[in-house]
Amino acid sequence: MHREAKEGLGRAYVAGFRWGLERGYEVLFEMDADFSHDPAHLSQFMREIEGGADLVLGSRNIRGGGTRNWSLLRKIISRGGSLYAQLILFSPYRDLTSGFKGFRRSVLEALDLDNIRSNGYSFQIEVTHRAHQMGFKIKETPIIFVDRKVGQSKMNSKIVLEAMGVVWKVRLSKPARKPRRPEAVKAKV
Repeated sequence: MHREAKEGLGRAYVAGFRWGLERGYEVLFEMDADFSHDPAHLSQFMREIEGGADLVLGSRNIRGGGTRNWSLLRKIISRGGSLYAQLILFSPYRDLTSGFKGFRRSVLEALDLDNIRSNGYSFQIEVTHRAHQMGFKIKETPIIFVDRKVGQSKMNSKIVLEAMGVVWKVRLSKPARKPRRPEAVKAKV
């Protein structure tokens, strides 16, 4: 998929999800295209989905997970962002900022993608929080995130501040509605 204009990270994810949903995929994955997210982890994501998870989070912050080649500042920002969101949202998940996820189709259909408020890195936090509010089964699985060898992170102070504000907007917004049809949560892979 090639998008003509840059509309932000969140809009890019939504466009990709819509592309997969329109083509009938039952499971969709979100990951970085520079191989910072190792495709070898996809088999463990599928095992979790086949075992009943609706959303799988690739977690750097649980036993067996971690990062390689990250600066101390980047580690502090990443862990601090997840902890901040976890505390504000009363979330049980340890890596809310992870961009390595596996979704059942039913989760993406229930999320109302048009009404996701976040367009930057906070997209990760909002999507997971909404799925949690809706009662979907979310499972964290350990991943090792290796810093890219080519290119640079787009993380900057503007993105950090946006994420901090969005967490409060998400916290103070109406809770997401649970899916109308219970079978949506039990969709077969």
